[in-house]
Amino acid sequence: MGLRGFSMPDDIYFLCLLHNVGATSTERSMTVDEISRWTVMDPQKVRENLEKLMRNEYVHRDFIEGAEKYHVTIGGIRKVLSMYS
Repeated sequence: MGLRGFSMPDDIYFLCLLHNVGATSTERSMTVDEISRWTVMDPQKVRENLEKLMRNEYVHRDFIEGAEKYHVTIGGIRKVLSMYS
């Protein structure tokens, strides 16, 4: 059964998507547009979810070569992995 077979808040589902597409380190961080393409979500919804996740320290924002990029933190990775146990 996929993740959506379980009831979970949208931002946590989004966190799982970010983890699954590999945005798990500074080197693998992604822009809002890249995340939008990978998750097939509206960029505004991507931003809303990112803001929620940053408040909980599950996602970190980097500024790399002038681009705003995001990746899942260690705390976010732990949150995702705890859902599978």
